[in-house]
Amino acid sequence: MSSTLRVVVCTLLAVAAGPVLAHSVEGVGGGFAAGFLHPLLGPDHVAAMVAVGLWGAFLGQPALWVLPVVFPLVMTVGGALGLLGVPLPGVEIGIALSAVLLGAMVALAVRPPLWVAGAIVGVFAVFHGHAHGTELPHAANPIVYSLGFVVSTGLLHLGGIGLGALVRSSAGRVAVRACGAAIALAGLVFLRAAL
Repeated sequence: MSSTLRVVVCTLLAVAAGPVLAHSVEGVGGGFAAGFLHPLLGPDHVAAMVAVGLWGAFLGQPALWVLPVVFPLVMTVGGALGLLGVPLPGVEIGIALSAVLLGAMVALAVRPPLWVAGAIVGVFAVFHGHAHGTELPHAANPIVYSLGFVVSTGLLHLGGIGLGALVRSSAGRVAVRACGAAIALAGLVFLRAAL
């Protein structure tokens, strides 16, 4: 696939993304499948997860693997908080801002120290995890459901890393940065819907 086509696909995906929604999975049950599908059915979650992988790939080693590992680890903490009913104000705003900021980091080629990038990713992971934990179906096995959404999140990160591998060429860097810009713009749409 040419880099121009990839930019077009990323832009179309970002533009087609809907508003921030509660991503309940009706009729799937409350196990692994429901947890796995949960992040995939929320365009705001997809945008942020892909952005984490893109940013990690853009930053290179060790961020390439650190950011996609930090996110699901910290997301499980947010999930536990949501499952326990611990309130977290502004969850949907935090999720929308994650797409805005993470997309902008890629678009603007921001290269902070690894600990700063990890902290940014970790903060946003709490919001995403809290949303997952709060929306956990009542009949679900929390461990199996959580495993599903962590695996799905990891696969979305891998998709971003795969796309981010384009940074090895100058045209690829432009394509990756354009994808970051598309994610940031989609995040603004999510933010508007969340406010």
